[in-house]
Amino acid sequence: MPRDFLIDTDTASDDAVALIMALRAPDVRVRAITIVAGNVPVEQATRNALYVAGLCGSDAPVYRGARGPIWREHAHAEWFHGKDGLGDHDYPLPARAAEPEYAADAIVATVRAHPGIVLVTLGPLTNVALALVKAPEIAGMVGRCVVMGGNPCCEGNVTPAAEYNMWVDPDAARTVLRSGLPIELVGWHLCRGGAVLDAGDIEHVLSLDTAVARFAVECNSRARQAYKIQTGEDGISLPDPVAMCVALDPAVCRSVGRHYVDVEVSSELTRGMTVVDKLGVVEDERNRAVWATVIDHVPPAQVVWSIDNGRWKQALYSALSDHGR
Repeated sequence: MPRDFLIDTDTASDDAVALIMALRAPDVRVRAITIVAGNVPVEQATRNALYVAGLCGSDAPVYRGARGPIWREHAHAEWFHGKDGLGDHDYPLPARAAEPEYAADAIVATVRAHPGIVLVTLGPLTNVALALVKAPEIAGMVGRCVVMGGNPCCEGNVTPAAEYNMWVDPDAARTVLRSGLPIELVGWHLCRGGAVLDAGDIEHVLSLDTAVARFAVECNSRARQAYKIQTGEDGISLPDPVAMCVALDPAVCRSVGRHYVDVEVSSELTRGMTVVDKLGVVEDERNRAVWATVIDHVPPAQVVWSIDNGRWKQALYSALSDHGR
C-alpha cells in the first residue's frame, strides 16, 4: 500500500534531488509540497519545486508559504546554491502555478485528510510551526516527522554552533521540537565524509543517462564549489536527499538514539544550536531541579547518529535511474 508523504522545503539544489527521490518512489504518494523561504526567497523556491515536479511528471500540489522567519529577518543561502537556488543554469519557468492556499493551511488540511502521513522537512521550520500554532492536535496525527536540520554534537555550517535550517528560524524549530511531533532528527553531519558523492560517484550518476540524473549533478554544480570552500571536501554533499533516504528507508540508519533536543533562541553566539542530551544528564536526579523545564516541555526525539553510506548511495542511484519510477 502506498505511503503518504508531505514535504516542506525551501527548494534549492539538494532539496531538488530529495524531491526527485520522493516523487519517483513507486510506493509513495506525495500529497503536498509546501514551500518556505530559506535557501532562496519563497517565490523562487516555489518555482523550483514546480519545475522539479514537472521534470518528474508529477502533479503533486505545491503551496507557497512563509516569506521569512516568524520573528527574525530572512537570511538566504544564495552564496551556496546560486541566485536561483539551482546553480544558475537558467532553467525554464514551470508549466503550472502553485495552489492558491497558504502552506500552513495546506499542512493542517493534508495531515487531517491523511492520518499517519510522513512529514519530511527540508528547510527552516516556519511553515510547520505556523501550522502547529493553528492546529496543535495535528502533531498526534503525523506518523513520522523526519527533520533535516541541526548539528548534534558537531560543528555548524552557518555559524560554528549551528546548522542553517535551525539557525534561520530557531523560534520555529523550538516550537516544532516541543510540539509532540514524532521527530526523527537528521543532522548535517550525516551528509559529510563517506556520504559525499565523490568524482567516481558523480561519474556513475551521469552514466545513468537520465534527465533527472543529469539535472541532479548540474543543479548542484555551484553547491559543489561552495562546499569545497566551506569544508575542504571535494564532491556533492546532499543533506536533504540523505534525510529523504531516511524517510523512505529507515533501515539506512546504523545508529539512532532517543534524546532530549532543544534549540537555542536567545544567544547570539549559539543561536540555532541543537542541544542534544546524548548522555541523559537531564534525567539524572542530581540535575532534576535544574532541567525540570526541559523534561516538562521537550519530548524526546529520535536522533540519527550514523547511516549506511553504501545503502544511501544505492538508493540515490535507483531514484535517478530508469528504474526509479
